[in-house]
Amino acid sequence: MPEWGYSVIELDPERTVKASGRELRISHKSAREICKTIKGMKLEQAKRFLRDVIEKKQPVPFRRFKKKQPHRHGVQKASAAKYPVKAAKYILKVLQNAEANAEFKGLDTENMRIIHASAYPGMKIKRFMPRAFGRASPRFETLTHVEIALQETAAPAEEA
Repeated sequence: MPEWGYSVIELDPERTVKASGRELRISHKSAREICKTIKGMKLEQAKRFLRDVIEKKQPVPFRRFKKKQPHRHGVQKASAAKYPVKAAKYILKVLQNAEANAEFKGLDTENMRIIHASAYPGMKIKRFMPRAFGRASPRFETLTHVEIALQETAAPAEEA
Protein backbone atom coordinates (compact mmCIF):
# COMPACT_ATOMS: atom_id res chain seq x y z
CA MET A 1 0.00 0.00 0.00
CA PRO A 2 1.28 3.47 -0.77
CA GLU A 3 1.80 5.92 2.05
CA TRP A 4 0.21 9.21 1.13
CA GLY A 5 1.80 12.49 2.09
CA TYR A 6 0.40 16.01 2.03
CA SER A 7 1.56 18.83 -0.20
CA VAL A 8 1.31 21.30 2.70
CA ILE A 9 4.09 21.16 5.29
CA GLU A 10 5.10 22.89 8.52
CA LEU A 11 1.68 23.09 10.11
CA ASP A 12 1.23 23.58 13.84
CA PRO A 13 -0.21 20.24 15.04
CA GLU A 14 -1.82 21.93 18.07
CA ARG A 15 -4.07 24.22 15.99
CA THR A 16 -4.44 22.48 12.60
CA VAL A 17 -6.09 19.35 11.22
CA LYS A 18 -5.82 17.67 7.84
CA ALA A 19 -8.01 15.37 5.79
CA SER A 20 -7.66 13.92 2.33
CA GLY A 21 -9.60 11.97 -0.23
CA ARG A 22 -7.43 9.80 -2.43
CA GLU A 23 -8.23 8.42 -5.88
CA LEU A 24 -11.74 9.86 -6.00
CA ARG A 25 -13.74 9.31 -9.18
CA ILE A 26 -14.42 13.00 -9.84
CA SER A 27 -13.20 15.52 -12.36
CA HIS A 28 -9.85 16.97 -11.29
CA LYS A 29 -10.68 20.16 -13.17
CA SER A 30 -13.91 20.74 -11.25
CA ALA A 31 -12.30 19.74 -7.97
CA ARG A 32 -9.47 22.23 -8.54
CA GLU A 33 -11.90 25.09 -9.12
CA ILE A 34 -13.96 24.20 -6.03
CA CYS A 35 -10.82 24.02 -3.86
CA LYS A 36 -9.63 27.39 -5.15
CA THR A 37 -13.02 28.90 -4.30
CA ILE A 38 -13.32 27.52 -0.74
CA LYS A 39 -9.71 28.20 0.30
CA GLY A 40 -9.71 30.92 2.95
CA MET A 41 -13.37 30.44 3.89
CA LYS A 42 -14.54 29.62 7.38
CA LEU A 43 -15.68 26.01 7.85
CA GLU A 44 -19.43 26.71 8.12
CA GLN A 45 -19.31 29.12 5.18
CA ALA A 46 -17.57 26.52 2.98
CA LYS A 47 -20.06 23.80 3.96
CA ARG A 48 -22.97 26.12 3.15
CA PHE A 49 -21.35 27.01 -0.20
CA LEU A 50 -20.91 23.34 -1.15
CA ARG A 51 -24.50 22.52 -0.18
CA ASP A 52 -25.68 25.41 -2.37
CA VAL A 53 -23.60 24.07 -5.27
CA ILE A 54 -25.15 20.61 -4.82
CA GLU A 55 -28.63 22.17 -4.85
CA LYS A 56 -27.62 24.30 -7.87
CA LYS A 57 -28.29 27.55 -6.06
CA GLN A 58 -24.77 28.98 -6.32
CA PRO A 59 -22.30 28.33 -9.16
CA VAL A 60 -18.57 27.70 -8.86
CA PRO A 61 -16.52 30.25 -10.82
CA PHE A 62 -14.17 28.60 -13.32
CA ARG A 63 -10.97 30.57 -13.85
CA ARG A 64 -8.63 28.11 -15.57
CA PHE A 65 -10.75 25.42 -17.24
CA LYS A 66 -13.32 27.69 -18.84
CA LYS A 67 -13.27 27.09 -22.59
CA LYS A 68 -16.79 26.90 -23.99
CA GLN A 69 -18.26 27.31 -20.51
CA PRO A 70 -21.47 29.33 -20.14
CA HIS A 71 -22.08 32.27 -17.86
CA ARG A 72 -24.14 31.70 -14.74
CA HIS A 73 -26.27 34.09 -12.76
CA GLY A 74 -24.71 35.24 -9.49
CA VAL A 75 -21.02 34.72 -10.21
CA GLN A 76 -18.54 37.52 -9.57
CA LYS A 77 -14.95 37.98 -10.74
CA ALA A 78 -15.17 35.25 -13.37
CA SER A 79 -16.55 34.95 -16.87
CA ALA A 80 -17.63 31.30 -16.64
CA ALA A 81 -19.23 29.12 -13.99
CA LYS A 82 -20.68 25.64 -13.52
CA TYR A 83 -22.47 23.47 -10.98
CA PRO A 84 -20.08 20.52 -10.40
CA VAL A 85 -22.46 18.53 -8.16
CA LYS A 86 -20.53 15.25 -7.93
CA ALA A 87 -17.22 16.92 -7.11
CA ALA A 88 -18.93 19.14 -4.51
CA LYS A 89 -20.40 16.06 -2.78
CA TYR A 90 -17.01 14.38 -2.46
CA ILE A 91 -15.24 17.55 -1.30
CA LEU A 92 -18.00 18.12 1.28
CA LYS A 93 -17.30 14.62 2.64
CA VAL A 94 -13.58 15.40 2.94
CA LEU A 95 -14.45 18.68 4.68
CA GLN A 96 -16.70 16.83 7.14
CA ASN A 97 -13.84 14.39 7.81
CA ALA A 98 -11.56 17.33 8.62
CA GLU A 99 -14.23 18.72 10.95
CA ALA A 100 -14.46 15.34 12.72
CA ASN A 101 -10.67 15.33 13.09
CA ALA A 102 -10.88 18.78 14.69
CA GLU A 103 -13.55 17.62 17.14
CA PHE A 104 -11.41 14.60 18.03
CA LYS A 105 -8.45 16.88 18.76
CA GLY A 106 -10.67 19.08 20.93
CA LEU A 107 -10.48 22.18 18.70
CA ASP A 108 -13.27 24.73 18.37
CA THR A 109 -14.99 23.91 15.07
CA GLU A 110 -16.80 27.25 14.93
CA ASN A 111 -13.50 29.14 14.56
CA MET A 112 -11.91 26.90 11.91
CA ARG A 113 -10.66 28.35 8.63
CA ILE A 114 -9.55 26.50 5.49
CA ILE A 115 -5.86 27.31 5.04
CA HIS A 116 -5.10 24.69 2.40
CA ALA A 117 -7.36 23.11 -0.20
CA SER A 118 -5.92 21.43 -3.25
CA ALA A 119 -6.92 18.89 -5.85
CA TYR A 120 -4.67 17.24 -8.38
CA PRO A 121 -4.86 14.30 -10.79
CA GLY A 122 -4.07 10.83 -9.53
CA MET A 123 -3.59 7.60 -11.42
CA LYS A 124 -5.33 6.75 -14.67
CA ILE A 125 -7.63 3.78 -15.17
CA LYS A 126 -7.06 2.46 -18.68
CA ARG A 127 -9.87 0.70 -20.50
CA PHE A 128 -10.59 -0.16 -24.10
CA MET A 129 -13.66 0.63 -26.15
CA PRO A 130 -14.43 -1.86 -28.93
CA ARG A 131 -14.64 -0.31 -32.38
CA ALA A 132 -15.54 -1.46 -35.85
CA PHE A 133 -13.55 -4.10 -37.75
CA GLY A 134 -12.10 -5.73 -34.62
CA ARG A 135 -10.18 -2.67 -33.43
CA ALA A 136 -10.22 -0.98 -30.03
CA SER A 137 -9.59 2.55 -28.76
CA PRO A 138 -8.15 3.33 -25.33
CA ARG A 139 -10.36 5.17 -22.86
CA PHE A 140 -8.74 6.72 -19.79
CA GLU A 141 -10.33 7.77 -16.52
CA THR A 142 -8.27 10.08 -14.33
CA LEU A 143 -8.75 9.79 -10.58
CA THR A 144 -8.38 12.78 -8.26
CA HIS A 145 -6.63 13.47 -4.93
CA VAL A 146 -8.15 16.15 -2.66
CA GLU A 147 -6.41 17.62 0.41
CA ILE A 148 -7.88 20.00 2.98
CA ALA A 149 -6.20 21.56 6.02
CA LEU A 150 -8.06 23.58 8.65
CA GLN A 151 -6.60 25.94 11.25
CA GLU A 152 -8.22 27.20 14.40
CA THR A 153 -8.33 31.00 14.36
CA ALA A 154 -8.34 33.15 17.46
CA ALA A 155 -11.81 33.71 18.85
CA PRO A 156 -12.96 37.31 18.43
CA ALA A 157 -12.57 39.35 21.61
CA GLU A 158 -15.89 39.90 23.36
CA GLU A 159 -16.76 43.48 24.06
CA ALA A 160 -18.20 44.33 27.48
